[in-house]
Amino acid sequence: MYKILKKQSLADNIFLYEIKAPEIAQKAEAGQFVIIRIHEKGERIPLTIADYSREEKTITIIFQVVGKTTEELAKLDAEEEILDLVGPLGVPSEVGKYGTVVCVGGGVGIAPIYPIARALRKTGNKVISVIGARNSNLLFWREKMQSVSDELIIVTDDGSEGKKGFVTDALKEVIKVEKIAKVWAVGPMVMMRAVAEATRPFKIPTIVSLNPIMVDGTGMCGACRVSLGTETKFACVDGPEFDAHLVDFDLALKRLSFFTNEESRARQEGNCGGECGCH
Repeated sequence: MYKILKKQSLADNIFLYEIKAPEIAQKAEAGQFVIIRIHEKGERIPLTIADYSREEKTITIIFQVVGKTTEELAKLDAEEEILDLVGPLGVPSEVGKYGTVVCVGGGVGIAPIYPIARALRKTGNKVISVIGARNSNLLFWREKMQSVSDELIIVTDDGSEGKKGFVTDALKEVIKVEKIAKVWAVGPMVMMRAVAEATRPFKIPTIVSLNPIMVDGTGMCGACRVSLGTETKFACVDGPEFDAHLVDFDLALKRLSFFTNEESRARQEGNCGGECGCH
């Protein structure tokens, strides 16, 4: 059992949990994730590690309520416990000294882009961060992102905070004035695809963190497979980070909708029993 030490509401239906997980905290790196199961009849869902403290022996997860399991998770309070927490899983971000890099976080993707930006800046890169959401009510961690960035650009779709527009609009402006060595993007699939198309003409290496449906997290079930050019990879063991210019985003988007009906039924009927893999 894993105790929730802290619960915080960050934005509309977006929650932060700080969880006591000594062994995971000791091994966690930027870009990795955990798989949680709330109770014995619950499904297993992946959540990116947004932060970790080796000293405090804790990890931080941030999630948005989008389905039955995240609804259940959001009902837990500090001092309550989660049954299973497995990790750290996935391949850590490949952090090196590149020069000037851009870290793009959209919506809840702001959480996983934070440790990546922190690691890149610690390695000596100039980090330009772009964070965005539909409106100011969905933005969070402004100060934390500022603390790990040489420059922070905030955008909202409706212009309620920062610049009006999309993260790709801000990225294109940065590309005009800076020589960018590499770009990382984490957020909704459509956003990551847009970032890939924005950097493709300039041949700027671009990394995205994919969030396909995932069940076991060990590469055995095949639910999280993604197509990269002529290759098939599994996000849980080969990723979650991949070369954005190779990802078949059309296929990835289709796969995300595979269990829409099951998810809807689970929310209406009570419990899917963990069989459908939806989240």
